[in-house]
Amino acid sequence: MATHNAANSAPQPNGLIANPWHTLFVGVVVAFWAYRATYNAAQARTGLGPGRPHMYLRTMLFEWLLLAIVIFGVRQHGGSLQTIFGQRWRSLVEMLRDVALGIALMIASSVLVSIVSALEHDTSSTESVRFLIPQSPLEMFLWIALSITAGICEEAVYRGYFQRQFAALSKNVPAGIILSGASFGAVHLYQGWRRALAIAFMGILLGLVAQWRKSVRPGMFAHAIQDSIAPLLFKLAPH
Repeated sequence: MATHNAANSAPQPNGLIANPWHTLFVGVVVAFWAYRATYNAAQARTGLGPGRPHMYLRTMLFEWLLLAIVIFGVRQHGGSLQTIFGQRWRSLVEMLRDVALGIALMIASSVLVSIVSALEHDTSSTESVRFLIPQSPLEMFLWIALSITAGICEEAVYRGYFQRQFAALSKNVPAGIILSGASFGAVHLYQGWRRALAIAFMGILLGLVAQWRKSVRPGMFAHAIQDSIAPLLFKLAPH
């Protein structure tokens, strides 16, 4: 059994981890969600959309469902959770190493996003996400839960699944990283194209680390921490 799991989770840059039709289906689901998110964001900015708690809960539900669909497709193809997430930690040292790498990656990606955003020389990028920022203790609690959800689900879907599928379909690992990062940015267009572009660059950086480490766990830590502290960074941004 251990040998079977190791084979499933071993790097296969030229091997599909799910049926291409499954990937097409996942892509359609993601595209529909991205369209709905853009529409709902436009409504929320005018005060006509649902409240933030509703948005947070709805997004968490979708992300866990999407991850379940991805896991189902990978299992149907003979894979396992390790195929998506990478090898399990075998010691406390390995876990702490990924946590430290995740923190370093979070700092690097935050700097990258700040540089890309600063090139615009205006505040429209920040204003485009004001409707998302939590304002109450309950909203902050749900925001942190959403951040953890995003860290786990989005890294598993985009770096653990899409990246490997795109690399296999294109028979080119760099193409897989770039396409996955571009897709990651595209689904965040509801935050405005400037932030979506910055997020795409961040996705590529996360993808490079996932390819190097053969694991999405460092990216999960980086993603979850960065999203969790986003409200604080938003308040500091004008200064």
